[in-house]
Parts: sequence; C-alpha cells; structure tokens
Amino acid sequence: MASTEFGGRGRVCAVATDKLERLRSLIRSFGSCAIAYSGGVDSVFLAVIAHQELGENSVAVIADSPSLPRHELAEAKSIASTFNFRLHILLTEEFHNDDYVSNPVNRCYFCKAELFQRLAPFATEHKLAVIAYGENSSDLGDVRPGRKAADEFAIRAPLREVALSKEEIRAISRSMGLPTADKPAMPCLSSRIPYGEIVSPEKLALVEAAEQLIRNEGFPEVRVRLHELKQGFLARIELAANDLARFFADSIYDSLVTPLSELGFTHVTVDLRAYRRGSLNETVTQKATAEKSGDVSARSVLSD
Repeated sequence: MASTEFGGRGRVCAVATDKLERLRSLIRSFGSCAIAYSGGVDSVFLAVIAHQELGENSVAVIADSPSLPRHELAEAKSIASTFNFRLHILLTEEFHNDDYVSNPVNRCYFCKAELFQRLAPFATEHKLAVIAYGENSSDLGDVRPGRKAADEFAIRAPLREVALSKEEIRAISRSMGLPTADKPAMPCLSSRIPYGEIVSPEKLALVEAAEQLIRNEGFPEVRVRLHELKQGFLARIELAANDLARFFADSIYDSLVTPLSELGFTHVTVDLRAYRRGSLNETVTQKATAEKSGDVSARSVLSD
C-alpha cells in the first residue's frame, strides 16, 4: 500500500493522487453540475476540478447574505475570475426564517436548506444534472446539521465520496497552485453567535467589523464571539495559539479596546484557550455524551 504521508511542498502522495483521479472520473460522470461555492479550501478545489473536467457545464454558485463577510465574497469572486470558472451569486433569505434567526443548535440545517432549496430550481433552469457541495471525509467527526439538508435535497459530496481528507485537499490544492491551499477555515459569521442567542444582520456586521480590525493588525486567524449581556455585548476574541503571546506582548490588545468599544462592545475579552475549530459545538458534544452515558450530574451542568 502506498504511503499516506505527503512529501515536500507541491508534492502529493500516490494515495491522494489516486483519489484525485477517482474524483475527476466521478465529476465527469455527472455530465454537468452546480457547485455550492463559498471561496473556502474545499469548494474552491471542487469548483476548479469541476471546471477542468466539465468546462462550461459547471457553475459555481455562492450564497450571499449578511452571514457572508464582504472580504470573503470579494475573494471568492477574484478566485473565480483568476481560474476562469463560471460564478453565479445567489441571494438567500435565511434571515427571513425564524427557525434560523432563533439560532438553535441545528441552525446550519436551515441555512443549507435555504441554499439547496434555491439551488434546485437554478440547476433545473440551467440544465445542470447534479448539485454538489464541498464536504470532505474529515468533516464526518464534527457536528454538521447541514448534512441533513444535503441528504434531503440529494446533494452530492464528491470529496467525501472519494474519501479525500482536508489534509489531502490542501496538499493537492498546493500542488495545483490554488491560493486557498493554506487558507484558514472561515465559517459564516453566524457561527460567532452562541446557540440560543438571536442572530441578526446588525450583530453580524458588528462581528465582521471587529474581526477586520484584528485582522488588520496581522492576525489572519481570528474569531470574535459575540455574547449578549443584560446591557450591551461582550466580544470574546479567539486567536491561533501561536499568536496569543504576540497579541499581548506587542500591546495590541490595549490598542484595540477603544475601537472595539466604539463599534458597540461594552466588554472585550480574549479566550486564553485560543481558537478551536467548532468551539461552539463543544458544549453540544459534551451534553450529548453525558446524556448517552446517563451522567445526570453532567447533564445538569452542561444545560446551564
């Protein structure tokens, strides 16, 4: 069996190369497709491969709403232009859905259902046989309510179907010269609001402005979690673990307090546990584990 390790920069192992060929073959079998596109690592990779295999019979479709940062939309459009694949901007209206706005644990389900519900007639109108999205095999261990929506609308997940992992996708993207190869994960802005607290365009605009302030200081991987207080909002800043020391040593924190306060945050904190993918899912996962094990005391604590 071939090694699953990757070589130097730009080199891809035999196993990943085999998976890539299987992916190309799978996409060719579609004949035509619409790609749910976000400008992230997975969807850029999928859109480029689909364009290489299907040409004009492939269309990348990006959902635009207040949950998409403006700089992400601009970057996604730029990538589409650079790699010459078709791009359609689809305005979605998840903020008109109370089930989404109330921000339940399965909020992503309502977002993806809105997207796929609008993608279906788009695909039919443009005679696109398949709708695909960028879930990969590494996503299987995380909380993914959007997967339920994908299953309901018969959306294909080609990267997962050929068992491509995030690491493999990054390595292949690097070998192809894709600018997203080392791009940090960038989920929608609504992911910054704790479950159960209302999601609104106004809150997300505040989060986006706060994150841009910090990004401008040289911290590309940042999350500003917005927590409601009885009076005002609290900003809980998450940075990459290796950025925390510089953030404090350079007194950047002090210089940001005033502009963040001027944006509308009454309190500003930094999470010393650093940025963790899916940190808002931690309580959900812990609670589910406690309930499964029958640990009554844990259930009580986790529900607080």
